[in-house]
Amino acid sequence: MRIAKIIGNVTLNRAHPTYHGATLKVAIPLSLDNLLNEQSDLRSDMEIVWDDLGAGNGNLIAMAEGPEACRPFRPDKKPVSAYNAAILDDIEVKPLV
Repeated sequence: MRIAKIIGNVTLNRAHPTYHGATLKVAIPLSLDNLLNEQSDLRSDMEIVWDDLGAGNGNLIAMAEGPEACRPFRPDKKPVSAYNAAILDDIEVKPLV
C-alpha cells in the first residue's frame, strides 16, 4: 500500500460493463521526500484509482495496488489495478536519522 495524492478525475465515454457507476480518479504516488516536504516536485507515474470513498482533488489516500486492489470486489472481479482504501486526514512522518 502506498500514499498517493488525487490530482484529477477520469471520464469515460465507453467502459467495461463492471465500471457502471464507478468513480475513477487520477493519483500520483508520493515518495518519502514528498512526504517530508524536502522535495515538492511530484515526478511519479500517474495511477488510475477506483474510488468509492469520495476523495477529491488534493486529498491524500492510501492506495492498494495489484491483486490486492481487486479483493474488495470478490466474487465479482473487476478490471482494477489500484483501489482507494482510505482517505488520509493527517500524516506524520519522522525521518530515520
